Amino acid sequence: MNLSYWETKTWFSDIDFCIVGSGITGLNCALDLKTRFQKSKILILERGILPNGASTKNAGFACFGSISEILEDLNSHSEIEVIQLIQKRLKGLKLLRKNLGDQNIGYKEYGGYELFTNEDATLFEECKSALPQLNKMLKPIFGDDVFSIQKDSFGFKNIQKKLIFNQFEGQIHTGRMMETLLHKVQKAGIKILNNITVEEFSETKHSVIIKTDKLEFSANKLLIATNGFSQQLGITEVKPARAQVVITKPIKNLEIKGTFHLDKGYYYFRNINDRILFGGGRNLDFKTEETSKIDQTEIILQKLEELLKTTILPETNFEIDQRWSGIMGVGKQKNPVVKQISENVFCGVRLGGMGVAIGSLVGKELSELIK
Repeated sequence: MNLSYWETKTWFSDIDFCIVGSGITGLNCALDLKTRFQKSKILILERGILPNGASTKNAGFACFGSISEILEDLNSHSEIEVIQLIQKRLKGLKLLRKNLGDQNIGYKEYGGYELFTNEDATLFEECKSALPQLNKMLKPIFGDDVFSIQKDSFGFKNIQKKLIFNQFEGQIHTGRMMETLLHKVQKAGIKILNNITVEEFSETKHSVIIKTDKLEFSANKLLIATNGFSQQLGITEVKPARAQVVITKPIKNLEIKGTFHLDKGYYYFRNINDRILFGGGRNLDFKTEETSKIDQTEIILQKLEELLKTTILPETNFEIDQRWSGIMGVGKQKNPVVKQISENVFCGVRLGGMGVAIGSLVGKELSELIK
């Protein structure tokens, strides 16, 4: 690709910070850098025509973990680690709301519910027994009991008759959130180039040479915020995890309101504009879903539609309007990876399906690695 002098001078010369990925993390990183280094030249590279991983494709849950997810985390992390994880998610959500404003992100705090299938009777009893202990553990953070048991007033079927309610869970409009964030970044004079893929990079003493599918250029510092695509740039602590989602056409008199978790959080659904948005099912086929291919599979789509018919909307006629998928970044541990890789290369990745909650904070922490 032969650039003109003007293109080279304006877009690809004297770059202080090049950020790979224009999702929640990358954009927040750019904003924080611009606040601290006002005269800096920042360039963000994005492989898609829109942010391509999960930032514009997620379900828009402003959540910090359902009761069964938190219990599962306590099996593989210490209590202090789990508390720190939840604090991080809460801090990230507060930062997101403060930076962009509740109205701009469509924030609604309807609360969240966990449903338990008839086969999950044992898990339900475990969660019910652990409820007082978890409320006690989380009270210093929230100032009130987080979880309570409620009757199912939504007409769900083939589940336990009681749900576990989380009064602090909310939902956002993912598209409006990203639109507001992108607008803020552009207003700050930060350049974004779309449809450009970083293939590799190498370091000289004072800069990084960045090779893309279109051209090669250099920047003083490179910051990687590609989450589910990070393996492709040599970051081994992150694996891609695909999440498939469907949304119904508008449903008359839809009374379901809130965010809902089913089967240890592997399935999740919510209301939006008189529709049900429903995603998950990667536990049906973990191996196939460990991919960065943005595709759908028959096995998961069928299961999502089946659960809509048998469990979520058993008495309601509905039609599926759209189907899509997004790519998350996961790993053995739930903590994000925010670190300096080498002299001039840094990364903020592995958001573990909690990008809405922690993306703003991880972006800020990634920026703060640069002193």
